[in-house]
Formats: sequence, structure tokens, C-alpha cells
Amino acid sequence: MIKKASSALLLALAIALALPKTGDAETAAPVSLGFAERLNDAALARAEAFVLYDPAYVRIAYPGGDVAENRGVCSDVVIRAYRALGVDLQKLVHEDMRANFAAYPKHWGLTRPDSNIDHRRVPNLETFLRRQGAALPPSDDPADYKPGDVVAWNLRGPGGFLPHIGIVTDRIAPSGLPRIVHNIGAGPQLEDVLFSWPMTGHYRYLPDGVAEPAAERAP
Repeated sequence: MIKKASSALLLALAIALALPKTGDAETAAPVSLGFAERLNDAALARAEAFVLYDPAYVRIAYPGGDVAENRGVCSDVVIRAYRALGVDLQKLVHEDMRANFAAYPKHWGLTRPDSNIDHRRVPNLETFLRRQGAALPPSDDPADYKPGDVVAWNLRGPGGFLPHIGIVTDRIAPSGLPRIVHNIGAGPQLEDVLFSWPMTGHYRYLPDGVAEPAAERAP
């Protein structure tokens, strides 16, 4: 009996040692997400926001300025997603335009940069992204479009010029294409529109040196 009891005790002890301790899940370091994954999440969060499409010119603070949180256009989806990760496109675009104004489009007849609006104009954002080396080759392969990528289009195609911009997500539509978060008039939406209009640019802008949120850092 003693021998059987000892064997049972040893078996129970071995099982107990093999099982995870109750506190393991609490003390384990959280998984740290990369910039692209966090940008994807920030874009998806924008799709949950209530925003009225409003292209009005508004004077805003600098840096870190924004129009009213319930107002915005397509470019504001991108600006706000990046800003959620600590990247201020208002400041970055303005600084680059001040130093390289001639490199930017002249569609609006400006003679100098305007920090209230420059970063909210799609052609300026595209120029900035190209100048940062973020431009990727044109592609018809959906696999080339990764979560966190920025895509721009000309909504009018050969018939004119109406720029638009959005962010690629990890949500796949029934068509097999990654869904895009964009605001084409009804507020930020998550939709299957990757190849819906002629594409003018595909960008992967993942700035170096952007700190991870404190909650994601290992202790």
C-alpha cells in the first residue's frame, strides 16, 4: 500500500510541475506589435469613428493640430491613424515643404507652405511619402498590399483628377482583396475598394525610431 501511495504521489507531483502556474499568464511579457500592425489597428479604429465628411479650410494649431474630431476627409484618416502612433504628418509635411517647397505640387497657387492644410491634401501626402522613400512599385497582385500600407487613387480616372487615399488592413473581403479604411464621403469606412479606381501610388511608410506604447514594452 505504501509503495502504491508513493507512486501515486510522485505521479501527481510530476503533473503539478508540468502544469502552468496560475501567475504565469500575469507575469509573461506582452507580445510587442510592430509599427505596421499597430498602424493597421489604428486604421481599423478610425473605421469605428463618427466623422462627417467636411473639406472646409480650417485654421488649426501647429504642431499636433486637427480639425474637429467629428469632421474630416480622406486624408484625415491617414493623418489620424499615424498620429495615434506618435507620427505627426502635419509637422513632417510642413517641415519638408518649408525646406523643399519647389518639390511639391502647385495645384492651389500657393507661394509658401500652409500648416493648416498642406498635409491634408492628397498630392502633398503622396509627394512627402515618395520623398521619404516609401513608394512601392505598381502591382495588380493583392499579395503585394500589406496591412498598414497607404494607397492613393484618382477617382475620376482619365476624365479628370480627384485624388483619394486610404490605408490597407488585414481584413480580407470575399473577393480575396484586403479591405481599405477610407473616407469617400460617408465617414471612415472599411470597404473592398483596393482596385476600384486608377491607383496613383502605393506606399509603405514605417518611420524609424517611433516608440512603442508603454503597455506593449517588455518589463
